[in-house]
Amino acid sequence: MKLEELKNKKILVVGAGIEGDAALKYLRKHLPDSVIDVIDQKDGSMYLDKQKEYDLAVKSPGVKAELLVIPYTTATNIFLSNAKGKVIGITGTKGKSTTTSLIFEMLKKQGLDVYLGGNIGQSPLDFMDTLSDQSWTVLEMSSYQLQDVKKSPHIAVLLMIVPEHLDYHLTFENYANAKRNLVRHQGEKDFTIVNRDYPVSNESDILTNGKVFTVSREREAVDEGCFVRDGKIWLRIAGGEAEVIDTKDILLPGKHNFENVCAAVMAATLAGASILNIQHVLKTFKGLEHRLEFVGEVGSIRFFNDSLATLPQATISALEALRETETLITGGFDRGLDYKDLGRAIVQSGIKTLILFPTTGARIWKEICEETDNPPEKFDVTTMEQAVRIAFAETTPGKICLMSPASASFNLFKDYKDRGNQFKEEVLKLTN
Repeated sequence: MKLEELKNKKILVVGAGIEGDAALKYLRKHLPDSVIDVIDQKDGSMYLDKQKEYDLAVKSPGVKAELLVIPYTTATNIFLSNAKGKVIGITGTKGKSTTTSLIFEMLKKQGLDVYLGGNIGQSPLDFMDTLSDQSWTVLEMSSYQLQDVKKSPHIAVLLMIVPEHLDYHLTFENYANAKRNLVRHQGEKDFTIVNRDYPVSNESDILTNGKVFTVSREREAVDEGCFVRDGKIWLRIAGGEAEVIDTKDILLPGKHNFENVCAAVMAATLAGASILNIQHVLKTFKGLEHRLEFVGEVGSIRFFNDSLATLPQATISALEALRETETLITGGFDRGLDYKDLGRAIVQSGIKTLILFPTTGARIWKEICEETDNPPEKFDVTTMEQAVRIAFAETTPGKICLMSPASASFNLFKDYKDRGNQFKEEVLKLTN
């Protein structure tokens, strides 16, 4: 929605989180004569009762649309409709923060005027007034932000899409459709990058009018794209093919990151980054906090924080990346996901000690017991202090203790950051 369309309207910002606060600040600056108020669920169960007194709502991510009885827009729509320069939008069930950060670093290394925002932490409305026609905004976009967008970014990156947030979206189809909105409004001059290794992403190419590029860590690009072959990352574009980097020179741990690397390489190339600058970032980028983060070594035991792993697939990838893992701390808030594959992966990985948080810990244990008659030794815990103390006592020197929950954090922790920080604090205490 263009800023001009918001003039002379009485506006209600619904939700006082990061995006709601940014929307309130931006709109009050640019519409000083308008009535602009904010409400939040913290105001009580009747907080939406006065919405009919307003002409328009600005809905924050996570607020269900059916709760609103007046027309609404979102901070994401306001940004996409009014921002100068070009936008690269990235979404996916996992990998979007890493891919977004990689693209941002590659464009920054190229010397472009580039900004980082979205679901990764900062609302793009906070920096929209500083953008020029030459600016690039790299935007991580969640399913909540995408479910009602009316405009797509110039470069859209669709990573892996597997079931998540079903407690909100109710069905995988609804969730996937929200993700696919990233490409639905593209024009012929726009670019779409899809991950071929996941059907929902791969099949999204029929929804876009943009030029399609494919990425994969399992197979070559059909036409143009970026892929892994013979232990190297390759770029095929404009009728030519070039080696980007040897995979063993990539600092990010884990083969699962190769698909994120391919997506970042493709997007950065389309935005004008050189292979030389792309290589520099891939050789130096250590990854995100709380994602396969090396915390330290105590008593020759290496501790890794993977609190960002809120899905079974993410923990499976972590076990593949850290094959010397002997102790796994896992489990958390139950969102109704399927843990059968994780149970099988834990058995196959040879984990000897399993430390389980409620409530998915019990479900993970059940899947393990259905896979084997010789399960790992199990400890049920409710605090991070218990988990780390047991891990230190039970893990063999020279091996790895991995905290990778495969679940959300909300039953015992504020969020994944709080969970990861508590893990790091408890590991640090072991050295005292």
